[in-house]
Amino acid sequence: QVQLVESGGGLVQAGGSLRLSCAASGSIKNINAMGWYRQAPGKQRDLVAGITSDDSANYADSVKGRFTISRGNAKNTVYLQMNSLKPEDTAVYYCYADRADTVRFWGQGTQVTVSS
Repeated sequence: QVQLVESGGGLVQAGGSLRLSCAASGSIKNINAMGWYRQAPGKQRDLVAGITSDDSANYADSVKGRFTISRGNAKNTVYLQMNSLKPEDTAVYYCYADRADTVRFWGQGTQVTVSS
C-alpha cells in the first residue's frame, strides 16, 4: 500500500499563489507517475498535472503557463506550484501515485479556494 498526504491548500485572492505538496509513504519503491487532479462542486474529477519518474510533465490546458509540477529528489514527493490563480481554480485537489503494476493510489484531498 501507498499512503499519500497532501498539504498546502487554503484561501487566496485571485492572482495569488499557492504551493501544494504530497508526500508518499509505504510501498513507494515501484511508484512511477505522480500528479494532481481536482474536483469542483458538482463537477467531475479532472487531471491538473502529472509527472513521470523521469520528470516528464503534462498539464491540463487550463493551467499551462500558470502551474508547475515537480518531484522531490527522493521521488516520493510531488509539488504543484500554482501562480496567477483564478476563481475557477477553486476545487479540492487530489494527489495520486501510480505504481508499476498500474494500481493508482489517492490522497485525501486538500481544498483550494480562490476569491475574486
